Amino acid sequence: METLEAIKTRCSVRKFSDRPVEHDKLMTVLNAARMAPSWANLQCWRFVVVQDPATKRRISEFSYVDSFFAAKGYKTNPSQLALAEAPVVIVACAQPNQSGDMRGQQYYMTDIGLAAENLLLSAHDQGLGSVFVSIFEEKPLADLLGIPAYISIVGLFPLGYPQNESSSSSPRKPLEELVFYERWQR
Repeated sequence: METLEAIKTRCSVRKFSDRPVEHDKLMTVLNAARMAPSWANLQCWRFVVVQDPATKRRISEFSYVDSFFAAKGYKTNPSQLALAEAPVVIVACAQPNQSGDMRGQQYYMTDIGLAAENLLLSAHDQGLGSVFVSIFEEKPLADLLGIPAYISIVGLFPLGYPQNESSSSSPRKPLEELVFYERWQR
């Protein structure tokens, strides 16, 4: 798949078939995440791959409904079911002291964001789907997975074959609303 085609057609997937993810496809996705740029090439990311059904169910219990979802009438986080039912959950972590920290800006979040985009695009290229889940209780999740206290859990990625292969990406705002030339204009 061409890069721009992957970018244009990738969508967030929260419903998965029960078809397992082949090991070589999982390795391709993880390798793509590993190849992302990072602050001073320190590569602060770490990934925990979870395939055990009971552990995935427990992970889903740590994803909660925040005020944004509650205001929209959700009783559960829309990604909870995805975390429980996807064949794989990738837990993206960072070692903050292995990334930049300049003028109050911690770059590990940017580093993980870059790795996450590579992960999502590679998954799409492999015929897989995923979604970035960022609302979860970090401490019980870290305890469940044995993640040390000096590691920060940044996001969860349920991964698998989409249940509905005709999913489409969400509409995007036109460039005219988003891009300014030379200086901010309205």
